[in-house]
Amino acid sequence: MMSRLPNVLTFSRIAAIPIVIGLLFIGTDVGNWVALGVYTAACVTDFLDGYLARAWEQQSSLGRFLDPIADKLFVAAIILVLVGIDRITGIALLPAVVILCREILVSGLREFLAEVRVGVPVNRLAKWKTTIQMVAIGFLVTADAGPDFGPLTTIEIGLYGLWAAALLTLVTGFDYLRVGLKHIQNADAQENKPAAEKSARDTG
Repeated sequence: MMSRLPNVLTFSRIAAIPIVIGLLFIGTDVGNWVALGVYTAACVTDFLDGYLARAWEQQSSLGRFLDPIADKLFVAAIILVLVGIDRITGIALLPAVVILCREILVSGLREFLAEVRVGVPVNRLAKWKTTIQMVAIGFLVTADAGPDFGPLTTIEIGLYGLWAAALLTLVTGFDYLRVGLKHIQNADAQENKPAAEKSARDTG
């Protein structure tokens, strides 16, 4: 069982999605707090599954495949629901769109780079982006059930955090794109090289 724990934690993050969504649609203060508890537990598994897999040397193909998918499903589903229940509205939709588009971009790049056996390590800035994003969404999940923070409401703090996460998303997304395009160009060069060599032999 211990050998499967990292993957179990990843699956639990996916299983948490309908629970958080259902609690958010209930719309009560108690529901928001329980949703926050489930959301926080799921965020902790995002750290634990990778950490335990590396510490116990139990990294698997299933884990490498499932972990980023679980992350993106979790974030995308909750952001879309927050939009649907009007906790993210108006101009605040912009950072939400930026974050979702970046997730799609990175997924596509990682899929291609996996085919050419190239990995893109997560840099420190991307980790900060993820942390700020998780905290911001946590505030939005809590909403009016949260404590009083003076001039700012809990939702306003969450929205400001979402803007900060979106800014870092643009920076890290550009970095991923730059690295990805470099490897794409190298892959194209390698594919065209045999054809060029064959043409040179034929004309020679």
